[in-house]
Amino acid sequence: MTRAPGSAVKIRALSPPGHIRTPHYLRGKSGIVERVLGRFKNPEQLAYALPAPKRVLYRVRFTMQEVWGETAEAPNDTLDAEIYEHWLEDA
Repeated sequence: MTRAPGSAVKIRALSPPGHIRTPHYLRGKSGIVERVLGRFKNPEQLAYALPAPKRVLYRVRFTMQEVWGETAEAPNDTLDAEIYEHWLEDA
């Protein structure tokens, strides 16, 4: 299922071992799909020379308040991160 721009998503709060492309500080946080970037081979598998299926890559936008909570200096500023589909769930 490809998510459309504007879709609310949450980053899975996982901590698997190995090469991970999703920043730890975004895990468990909610954001909005800003755009769909296309399908690319999964770098988490490519790092180990394993067969890597193509997965949809999204640009997801988070508010600083969502990321840093009460300590955010500018709560309404945003941060964009590129996140693969297997890290996303519906918010």
